[in-house]
Amino acid sequence: MALNLAGKKETLGRYLSESKGANFWLSILSDLQNWGIEDILIACVGGLTGFPEAINNIYPQTEVQLCVIHQISNSIKYVASNDHKAFMADLKPVYRAGSKEAAETVLDELEAKWDQQYPVLLKS
Repeated sequence: MALNLAGKKETLGRYLSESKGANFWLSILSDLQNWGIEDILIACVGGLTGFPEAINNIYPQTEVQLCVIHQISNSIKYVASNDHKAFMADLKPVYRAGSKEAAETVLDELEAKWDQQYPVLLKS
């Protein structure tokens, strides 16, 4: 799935494979390149093995980011279950912020509140 220059979503292809390692992703990205896709500005990935490396191999200027849902899932497992609801309520304004500056302000507030209890969590 991609956004074209007009901001419309386009399906670029559908692939099936027994494995989803680096070679699989390299073949897909090579197809995209052969179809004339010159660059990828931002790739939001979900922790798939070999995918970020494959992207950077074919499109070295691409900014590769872990998607927000996967970041949250990876992080929340370090929070005690009785704190999940409160932590998530405090985290939500960070990724819903309208600007980088607003997100950084809310993140600072989140860190001030939770860093004592979960110092490793907020470093990620």
